[in-house]
Amino acid sequence: MLTGLTEGDAAGADPLRGEHPARHGFERLAALADAVLYEGYLLYPYRRSSTKNRVRWQFGVLFPREWVEASGPVVPGVSGSADSWYQRTECLLRVRRPGAVVRVKVRYLQMQHKQVEETAPDGGYRPVASLRTDAGAAYLSFDEAVPRETEVAVRLDDLLRGECAIPVGAPPGTDIEALPEGVGRVVRRREEVLAHTTLVAEHLFEDVCRIRVRTEHTGPAPDARLPRDEALRGALIATHTLLDGDGVDFVSLIDSPEPLLEATRACRNEFTFPVLGGDPPTDGDGTAPLLLSAPIILPDHPQVAPESPGDLHDAAEIDEILTLRTMLLTDEEKQEARATDPRAAAIIDRVDSMPQEVFARLHGAVRSLKPADPADPRPVWWREDADADLSPVTDTVLVDGVPVSAGSQVLLRPKGRGADAQDMFLVGRTAQVAAVLHDIDGSTHLAVTLDDDPAAELHSWYGRFHYFRPDELQPLTSADAAAPGAARTDSPTNSERRPMT
Repeated sequence: MLTGLTEGDAAGADPLRGEHPARHGFERLAALADAVLYEGYLLYPYRRSSTKNRVRWQFGVLFPREWVEASGPVVPGVSGSADSWYQRTECLLRVRRPGAVVRVKVRYLQMQHKQVEETAPDGGYRPVASLRTDAGAAYLSFDEAVPRETEVAVRLDDLLRGECAIPVGAPPGTDIEALPEGVGRVVRRREEVLAHTTLVAEHLFEDVCRIRVRTEHTGPAPDARLPRDEALRGALIATHTLLDGDGVDFVSLIDSPEPLLEATRACRNEFTFPVLGGDPPTDGDGTAPLLLSAPIILPDHPQVAPESPGDLHDAAEIDEILTLRTMLLTDEEKQEARATDPRAAAIIDRVDSMPQEVFARLHGAVRSLKPADPADPRPVWWREDADADLSPVTDTVLVDGVPVSAGSQVLLRPKGRGADAQDMFLVGRTAQVAAVLHDIDGSTHLAVTLDDDPAAELHSWYGRFHYFRPDELQPLTSADAAAPGAARTDSPTNSERRPMT
């Protein structure tokens, strides 16, 4: 593995030759990256016979181009839920010092078919779907997967001069495991995966560059009529990319600094979604030294909950619910799960042996809620009198220095950063504030009804509003509201959001 310069290293040391202890942060993303790698690998109830486990691997799957496009070209999107033959990641980076180095790690799963074979009377072997020993141990034929990764470190100056291409495929292989009591064997076979990744960078202005990472499947196309389950044998599964470096920081595409908005919007990401990695900053500039480009949509600085005792192969689920349901599996169901896949067996064993105090932690935790009173450690909203001084219909909030409360007229100006996507249809519309609402995390939102909505009165009656942050509104005077062109009525709106609680 290539390593980089550490703080205080002697001048002239080469960060590409691994002469110094590694200081790059891929290990800080290990748990999160593994959650992406094994998302949907095997779902509850973790058994081969389960219907949901008969159609697997739906994210970040790269096949040969001719096979994918046999029925027409693929349509690029920002997530990898559609089969493709490539992934493209583009992002901005700030150069913090001369001699900067960029590191890229490409990770994916290579399918491995596990075939159970029983001993034949003639001493040979014949394939079977399942096998059980006299001692009661069960073995099932099933498709497993092996993690693969390739890492490269390149000087940024070299990338600015030309493209860098690296092979990221995996060789074929066969492993044979003899079963107890001479009843048979397990044969695991892997087909060759052919792929490469190209890196290139371009200088935009001052200390800002754009980097592009593109991973393509380069293997020969199988018959277009080949079923997907069989085509998966030579595919890259759950493909994702990690980026790190020395002397560079990556710019958020979700919350980029104002001067870089135009440049970040020009970045093209196809079948993947890049977000900043590592711990969330307490006060940042929209950059971070780590980036994860995953085939599922995540926020900047995603984290695995520290209460989670281990992977359940579905990072979108709640650990407590899955653990409870796994506990309720019958002994026969647990035995089948253990025989289906080693990772499923690890889940069953972990749940069966989970200490009560570990399970209790799964019930959840409250984060990022700071108590207002140092003498009372409870969050404000937890106290019995928490909302005694709050009144949504009379409270006032300052917007651009102007007091705004229920009845105030405002102009809607939702921002691209952090705004609900559907709210962008309402840019330039005028509205009336119905209430000022204080969230439990200390933030403020204003409930509004649109002036040109014929159902505004009805919405107010049953409490259905649009919600905006104060910085997404512009106060209007009576003269402003009456001015020609103050309201824009040509924008479609079907954006109704639930009242906040």
